[in-house]
Amino acid sequence: MFEVKNIEETDLAQNPVIAQMSKYNHEQLLFCNDNETGLKAIIAVHNTVLGPALGGTRMWTYKSEMEALNDVLRLSRGMTYKNSISGLNLGGGKAVIIGDARSMKSEALFRRFGKFVNSLAGKYITAEDVGISPIDMAWVSMETDHVVGLPGKSGDPSPVTAKGTYMGMKACAKVQFGSDSLSGKKVVVQGVGHVGEYLVEYLSKEGAEIFISDIHEPTLKRVSETYGAKVVGLDEVYDIDMDIYAPCALGATVNDDTLSRLKCSIIAGAANNQLKVENVHGQAVMDKGIIYAPDFALNAGGVINCYAEVKGLSSEWALGKADEIYTTIKNIVDRSQSENIPTYQIANKMAEERIQAIGNVKLPL
Repeated sequence: MFEVKNIEETDLAQNPVIAQMSKYNHEQLLFCNDNETGLKAIIAVHNTVLGPALGGTRMWTYKSEMEALNDVLRLSRGMTYKNSISGLNLGGGKAVIIGDARSMKSEALFRRFGKFVNSLAGKYITAEDVGISPIDMAWVSMETDHVVGLPGKSGDPSPVTAKGTYMGMKACAKVQFGSDSLSGKKVVVQGVGHVGEYLVEYLSKEGAEIFISDIHEPTLKRVSETYGAKVVGLDEVYDIDMDIYAPCALGATVNDDTLSRLKCSIIAGAANNQLKVENVHGQAVMDKGIIYAPDFALNAGGVINCYAEVKGLSSEWALGKADEIYTTIKNIVDRSQSENIPTYQIANKMAEERIQAIGNVKLPL
């Protein structure tokens, strides 16, 4: 399904963009430029076998255009896998706007971006991501209907993301500890923004012993006081004697340095791209006897929330669908242990198997 054929190595060497697309097997890239508004953006459509490609738009000050390209390709591929393993009839896509989100935003820029999204005729559906606000997406929606997560519609996806993360965490506990109860378990939640705080609330209600860390002191203080969580230093999180490490902020926090320090049995958090080098640290986690819940399967609540909006389904449906992440994660971990393959590889295989199966169904007789 994901094999690249009929592309000569010399062609790839001469065209690094096509080489990057081939690396991840993307269907389409749209480069967007508008001198008047200052818009410079890339929309990546990875795979549309299961349905239109859905994924958010992020605005970031990238060091180079190639860094932006690599990010949008990697993120859009992740959305394909996330949508597939969650059982959603959506493909994977992503968009990045190159620029400073604090100084470069304007109605004109986002409306121009909306025109580019609209030019894809529904093949790509966008939403909020890093650096993007609801008002930005409202401006985009003035030029295209292919936007979700707008104010007054599906609403804040954070509660659904947190619910799925919590349920997947419980599934890991079932395998690792023999019970999915988190009562009395020591859980470190790294990052208590919207998703992290909702996760802390779930853990608090179940009686877990919670440790929290965040760069924003006022939020940290409020969450600590509200839920009785213990505040720990930004670097101290890796040295606590804990049962579960839940990264809910930056990616790549599972790396050579942290793995030599982490004292946990489970890694299950809402952050994206937690393994710094997937094939290296995914294996290393398994070798240490730690159960790692693949992030794109665990944090799928956000896209489930968007899917509910696309299909006109209720918030109750979205929360119920997030409950199914328990079964998804349990199946991944069970299969990982039976096949002796890291969980991230199993999750990738399961996502690819569904895409392959549905792709075959859609082939003409």
